[in-house]
Amino acid sequence: MRSRVEPRPDVILLRGIYLPRSMDAAAFAMTTYGIPLLVLATTHSAALAGLAFALEWVPRLGAFAVAGAMVDRHGTTCVLRIASTLRAVVVVAAALALPHLPDGLATTGTVMLLAASTGVLTEFSYIAAETAGGVASRQAGDQAHRVQSVLLGIDQVATLAGPAAAGLLLERAGAGGMLVTIALFSLLACVSAPRPPAAAQAERKPEPVLAGLRVGWTTLRALPALGWLVFGLALSNLTIGLLQAAAPAIVITEFGHSSADVGLIWSVAAGASLITVALCRRAIDHFGLWPVGALSAAIAALGCLAVSLTHSYTAYLVLIAVLMAGEGGMTVVLRTLRSHLIPQQVFGATLSLTILLLLLPFPLAGVLVATVPLAQLGHVITVCAVLQALGLAVTFTRLRSMPGLCPQPGHARSFQTATS
Repeated sequence: MRSRVEPRPDVILLRGIYLPRSMDAAAFAMTTYGIPLLVLATTHSAALAGLAFALEWVPRLGAFAVAGAMVDRHGTTCVLRIASTLRAVVVVAAALALPHLPDGLATTGTVMLLAASTGVLTEFSYIAAETAGGVASRQAGDQAHRVQSVLLGIDQVATLAGPAAAGLLLERAGAGGMLVTIALFSLLACVSAPRPPAAAQAERKPEPVLAGLRVGWTTLRALPALGWLVFGLALSNLTIGLLQAAAPAIVITEFGHSSADVGLIWSVAAGASLITVALCRRAIDHFGLWPVGALSAAIAALGCLAVSLTHSYTAYLVLIAVLMAGEGGMTVVLRTLRSHLIPQQVFGATLSLTILLLLLPFPLAGVLVATVPLAQLGHVITVCAVLQALGLAVTFTRLRSMPGLCPQPGHARSFQTATS
């Protein structure tokens, strides 16, 4: 009898983690950047496009209250498949309906509903894919940061290509072409999701879904290292969200450039972040987790402070790329730390809470941009940049005093001692 050949670990990661994550990340990026473009193309209103951005993010934040608990209760595969399939159905339905709707309220209502519904479904699939990545990182042991670097690289490639692909499809193939492409990536994410092990299903103990936030908060309070890192990154995200929301007004109105130049800024920033993620893999091996995180925080803070003082498009583009490069390094640190510290049985709920806390600043940033006059927006960005710098300085000072967070070079080991 021939013995069964077990697949190599890297093949298992490729088929079971990286492939579905890539498909979902592509759908995520095209949805996030493409739906506001679709709203602008169909309504010809920048204000409604901004409202669509808010409608994407607010339901997403609400979905985090239950998404993690659903993953803990039903498993990553089940949630990923259902969310991806429903997203495909929603966008195909919109693609079929939009050509037959009259201009005006019906079209506007349809694209706004599309923004809200895809926002919710995208976050469910993201939580499922991220939880699966966290499990894979834990199983990788000392190589967890390498797994997280690949996952972050996948996200950054999607962020790099997604906005450009959505814009190009919308211009060349119309709304239907863009929406059908999103549906295709969603279905590929569903099909490529791995079959859950029978043992994992048998051991799963259902928890009340709405208890997810309480479970996540309890876990986060017991992990001070993770809590401090989330605090610092949340402050950083307020500034990043403010720059994202203000970029169209600043680039088009103040600098006199086009909307395509706005997209170019974030594509270049995604490329810089992608390079940083690749470098962080080697840097953590040689220098340890804390030094890489502290250096990334310093780069992000200095880049943001410089952005708030610049008055030219080229400098704005370069400095935002520097800022996002630093942010990419800190994200590798966050993901590695998170995968080591959070117990597997509550990983989904705690992951949902951490992401919720990290994304809460984005709607706040949108409100600031909507209420502050453009002439005063630079002062607001400066204040937020100062808060970011102070917050990151306090965060990494606190992290340095926690045992286990400053491993020797070449030893990115477990951080369980940080929870004591």
